[in-house]
Amino acid sequence: MTTREGNLEAPTRHALDWRNPEFYDHAALDRELERVFDICHGCRRCISLCAAFPTLFDLVDESKTGEVDGVAKADFAKVVDQCYLCDVCYMTKCPYVPPHPWNLDFPHLMLRAKAVHFREHGARFRDRVLTSTDRMGRLAAIPVVAQVVNKVNAMPSARRALQATLGVAAGAALPPFAAKKLRPHAEPSVAWPVRDGQRTPGKVAVFATCYVNYNEPGIGHDLLKLLAHNEIAYRFAEKEACCGMPRLELGDLETVEKLKNVNIPQLAALARDGWAIVTPVPSCTLMYKQELPLLFPEDPDVKAVAEAMFDPFEYFVLRDKDGLLKRDFKQPLGKVSYHIPCHGRVQNVGQKTREALQWVPGTEVNTVERCAGHDGTYGIKVEFYADSMKIGKPVFARMGDNDPDYVSSDCPIAGRRIMQGIAEKDGPPRARREHPLSLLRIAYGIE
Repeated sequence: MTTREGNLEAPTRHALDWRNPEFYDHAALDRELERVFDICHGCRRCISLCAAFPTLFDLVDESKTGEVDGVAKADFAKVVDQCYLCDVCYMTKCPYVPPHPWNLDFPHLMLRAKAVHFREHGARFRDRVLTSTDRMGRLAAIPVVAQVVNKVNAMPSARRALQATLGVAAGAALPPFAAKKLRPHAEPSVAWPVRDGQRTPGKVAVFATCYVNYNEPGIGHDLLKLLAHNEIAYRFAEKEACCGMPRLELGDLETVEKLKNVNIPQLAALARDGWAIVTPVPSCTLMYKQELPLLFPEDPDVKAVAEAMFDPFEYFVLRDKDGLLKRDFKQPLGKVSYHIPCHGRVQNVGQKTREALQWVPGTEVNTVERCAGHDGTYGIKVEFYADSMKIGKPVFARMGDNDPDYVSSDCPIAGRRIMQGIAEKDGPPRARREHPLSLLRIAYGIE
C-alpha cells in the first residue's frame, strides 16, 4: 500500500459532480463503493467513529471470502444508512483523502449513494416529516398547537404510539416547540457606529436556523444580547428558509438547491455589503461554509456567503484579537463540561468556544471532542436509536465527570442527548444544560 507519507500537501476537497448523469448510475456507484470499502477494510482506522464502519467490517468478516468481494451489493446500503455525514472520518482520520492518488472521500460517496436511493425510491413518510423543519416549525409555532405537541411528546403512551406508527424512537428526548419564535420578534439593533477590525466586520447578519427559530429561541436572543453588549450592529435577512442540511442527509439534492435559491441571494447581498454572517447552530454554519460551496462551486453568491460566514465563537475570538470585544465578566461559571460537536470540529477553526469560555474568571472547562450520537435525525429514528446511544456513551461518561455546574454543547440537540445519557447512567444530573452563547451571556451578567 502507498500512503501519504512524505506528501506535505494539505488535504483538499473536490466539488461534488452531482449534475453528471454518471453520478446516478447504479453500476458505477457500486464499483466505487466496492473500491472504497476495500480500502477501508484494509485500514480500519475509523472503526470507533460511528456505526458505518463496524457495519462494513462485520459484513466483510462474516462473508464467505472475508473480503469486500464476498459482500452482497444489496448489503452496501446497510453501511450507507449508518452514515450521517458528520465528515469527521474525512477531516480527522482518513490518510487517503486527496491529494493521495486513492482519492477517497467516504462522506461524499455516502451522499452519492443516498442521492441515488432518493432519486430511485424517494424517502419514507417519517423521514420527509422529520426533515421538513420549516413546515413543522410553522405549524407548531401556533401557541395552542405548540402546547399540545409538547404535552403529547411528554406522554410515554403517545411516544410508544409514535414509535409504532412513524418510527420515532420512544426513548429519544425530543426538543419542545416554542410558542413564540425568534423571527420576527427579535428587532434589529440600534445603529452603533460600525467598528470594523482587521479580522472582523463590525456588523453581523444573523441566520436564525430552524432549530433556534422554532425550538429554542432563547439561544438566538442570547446571541443578540452578546452582540448588543459589545456594541456590534446586527440584523436578520428579510426572509429565511431551512439551510438544507436535513435534506442533504436524505440525499434530496434538488430540494437543497431550492432552499439555496431562497437563502443565498439575500445572504450574498449582505455579505457584499460588508456584513459578517453568523448562525448559532454548527450544522447550518457548515452548510454555508462547506457543503453548498462543494455542491455549487461555480456560484459566486455561494462563495461570497461562505467567505462571510462565521461560527459565533469564531467571530467573538477574532473580534477579541481585533481588540474590540469586552471582557467585563461579572459571574464565574464554575465547572463547565463542554462538548465540541462533529459539525463544529470539521469547520477547522479550532476550539474557539472553549477559548472564549476560559476567558471567564472562576471557570474550569472540561472539553470533550467526540460524537454524542444524535447527529441530525439519525438518533431519533427507532432503527438507529440504540446505536446512537452506544456511540454517545463515552461522551456521556466524560461529560458527567467532576460533577459539573453546566453541561454545554454548540449543538443544542447534542446537549439535550448528553443530558439524557448522563441521566440514564447516573440519575438526573445536578448540572444545568446551557448553550455556550447562554453561558457567555450569564458570565457578562446580562439579564
